Amino acid sequence: VRPNNYSTFYDDHRQNWSIMFESEKAAVDFSKQVCIAKCNSSPALDSVLCQDLLLGEGQGVEAGDSLEVAYTGWLFQNNGLGQVFDSNVNKDKLLRLKLGSGKVIKGWEEGMLGMKKGGRRFLIIPPAWAYGAQGVAGRVPPDSTLVFEVEVRRVKLAKECSGSDGLSVSSRDSPAPSPVPSSDGFSSD
Repeated sequence: VRPNNYSTFYDDHRQNWSIMFESEKAAVDFSKQVCIAKCNSSPALDSVLCQDLLLGEGQGVEAGDSLEVAYTGWLFQNNGLGQVFDSNVNKDKLLRLKLGSGKVIKGWEEGMLGMKKGGRRFLIIPPAWAYGAQGVAGRVPPDSTLVFEVEVRRVKLAKECSGSDGLSVSSRDSPAPSPVPSSDGFSSD
C-alpha cells in the first residue's frame, strides 16, 4: 500500500506491478481481499498474516512500547469475514496495551510489530496464535481463525524521556540508556 491510493506487488516472476485505485476505501478493500486470498491459498495457516492498509507515520513500534488501539475482530468463516465478535471502534475507550507484555493474544503481539502511529493493519490469526482449542465462551468458538483490523491511534515509546523544552524526545536510536518515565501518560505525538 502506497500513498495516493496505490498498491504495488510482485508476481511469481518477480515482475513489479502497481495499481491505482479511485479511492482510499477501494485500495483498503482490495488489500483486505488480497490478505484473505493469501489465507485461503495456504494449505495450513501456521503464522499470522499481516497486510498494511495505511502505513502511518513515525517509528515502527517494538516490544515494550505502549499503544492505544482501535480495532474490530471478525470470525474467519466460509473463507472470508464472518460475524464481528468484538470491536471498540464506536466506543469512547481505545484499548491500551504494552506490546510484549502478554496481555493480548499472541497473534496481536506478533502482528502489530512495526506498525506506526496512524497505521492500520489487517491481521488473520490462526487458532494457535489466538484462543486455541478453548475459544471464548459465547463469543469465539474453539479452534477459530480470527481476523482483526487494528489502527494505532497513540504511541508511547518504551525508551522515551522529556527534553528540557518539554517536548517528547525519543532516545531509541541513541546508544545511551534513558530513564524510564514514571508517569503512565502518552506523549503529545
